Amino acid sequence: MTTRERVEAIADYGFTERQARFLVLVIRHSGLCVKRQYATFAGIKPGGEKCNAFFDKLVRRGYAVASDCVHNRARLYHVHHKPLYHAIGEPESRYRRPVPARRAQERLMRLDAALISPELDWLTTRAEKLAFLAARCTPDATDTTAAATVQDRPDQYPGTFPIGIAPTGRVVLLYIAAVPWTDDFRSFLVGHVGLLCLTPAWTLRVVFAPALRRAVPDYDRAVHEELESRLDPHTLNDLRWYFFHCRRRTDWSEYTGPGGELVKARFARCAKAFAGPRFTRLYRRWLVEDDAVLTPVPTTVSEAFATARAALDLRVLPHTYDHLSPLVSRRRRRPQRVIADAEEGEGTPRGLNPSP
Repeated sequence: MTTRERVEAIADYGFTERQARFLVLVIRHSGLCVKRQYATFAGIKPGGEKCNAFFDKLVRRGYAVASDCVHNRARLYHVHHKPLYHAIGEPESRYRRPVPARRAQERLMRLDAALISPELDWLTTRAEKLAFLAARCTPDATDTTAAATVQDRPDQYPGTFPIGIAPTGRVVLLYIAAVPWTDDFRSFLVGHVGLLCLTPAWTLRVVFAPALRRAVPDYDRAVHEELESRLDPHTLNDLRWYFFHCRRRTDWSEYTGPGGELVKARFARCAKAFAGPRFTRLYRRWLVEDDAVLTPVPTTVSEAFATARAALDLRVLPHTYDHLSPLVSRRRRRPQRVIADAEEGEGTPRGLNPSP
């Protein structure tokens, strides 16, 4: 279904076009929302008459369930009504299911990230992504990297983050940074290299909660190392040799072979050059996949930023999430569904220190 078809299907349930567009974003990206997010989308006052009427309607008709939050009298709304999901062709969406408290923050961040560019046509399922790539890869393609992109392999397109398509054809690759370390992010980048090979213009957008502001430079460095820094043949030769001896656990203190000092110096030089998260992760993959993981990044990707075909958008969201605590909703008659809490306002709750 197209975005227009989804909006029309939701509007048939008695919603305005603006309300239907917002609900399509909620259903496809998170299943959860707060009033602040709808107010941002609609350009209206949070907690105003129009905003309150919309959410009261969702709860009154059984389309959503409201969960009170411990602080600031905020409420989280879970859109769970199966006919709404069925109307847009996603009746078995995981976003209909109860939400663990630890996942509520990421869900809300997903929706906030989508609201940065609500005009994009989002690909949220793996099937949609593969179909999009298959349409871009011509049958007579000679680029083996591009041809392999459409294969449904486990290492391709890790994570469940959506891909946005702008009206101009530009692709927006979205990633939600939930932890300060970059291991998963590096796997995400490597798993999408094939897609980037087929994409003339793209933006890599990484969004952070305010608490992870200090991790932004680490993610920036990961992008440079994984997508821009190509390994030349000489470096790859040293890397294979170094990985071989790391796996073998060579004891250089007892080495008596030819050129002993030179070999020891080479290993020490490699140990220094190949330190850091990039090569630590690469070594773990090499132990399993051998030299196949040492394929250099295609020049179409490594030169994309220099030629302005690609852009990096590292964005810290202006809203806090991590100080919230769950409170089981008393507004739902069936008690088996427990929903996490969320913040509706912008202030810091009394009794807690502000987020860094």
